[in-house]
Amino acid sequence: MTELTTLPQDFTGKTALITGGSRGIGLQIASELAARGAHVVITGRKKEGLDSAVAMLGGPDNALGLQGAADDEVHQRDAIERTVNTFGSLDVLVNNAGINPYFGPFLDADLNVFRKTIEVNLIASFAWVQAAYRAWMQDHGGSILNVASVAAFRTGTPLNLYGVSKAGLVYMTQRLAVELGPGIRVNGIAPAVVKTRFARAMYESDEAAAAARYPMQRLGLPEDIAKLSAFLLGPDASWITGVIVPIDGGALAASGGGG
Repeated sequence: MTELTTLPQDFTGKTALITGGSRGIGLQIASELAARGAHVVITGRKKEGLDSAVAMLGGPDNALGLQGAADDEVHQRDAIERTVNTFGSLDVLVNNAGINPYFGPFLDADLNVFRKTIEVNLIASFAWVQAAYRAWMQDHGGSILNVASVAAFRTGTPLNLYGVSKAGLVYMTQRLAVELGPGIRVNGIAPAVVKTRFARAMYESDEAAAAARYPMQRLGLPEDIAKLSAFLLGPDASWITGVIVPIDGGALAASGGGG
């Protein structure tokens, strides 16, 4: 994890809520923001993982872990309320929580699995934005980051349900940027395969072969994603909103895609 004392204090006095923040990309984003001065609130499904993450992030003076499912409306409202009550604000929201339960042909997908994928990856992300806006950002401003995927721009993969949900998240990001400006900025990132437990099915059988498809000849690391995220959320990106930034080691360029 990033050391908490080595980076400029871009977020001093700010509070960030990161969904799905107990491990992987979400935890690294939380660590990066904490290193830059933010109080951080992370959500996740498992208490043990949350407790461990909070300890990594500097303990209860700096971080709060809240257990719950990302698509649970009661959890959403409680998390927003406890964030504001604990640290006094909610300046940054990162919609990172997501699921990818199905690999395979689109037409073979189970409809209930499809519904759950859309519910968690898209509708829940909208609900978090809506709740954060109503509770704090409407009156005080803020910055929002949605974690999409290069799967939103590519149809030649088995990530069909995931790709559809992330394509919706791309549209939602752009639409919300229009509606919420100028006080609230809304951006997104679109990672390719990053070395996390979430993505291990994409590379664990042969990492070298998986990396060979990328012009940069390696897979992404959570640190790569976190540094871009901190930039987009922070003051140096104050005139950037409504953009989706691919962070993919050149994968889209190599495939002739665009983002």
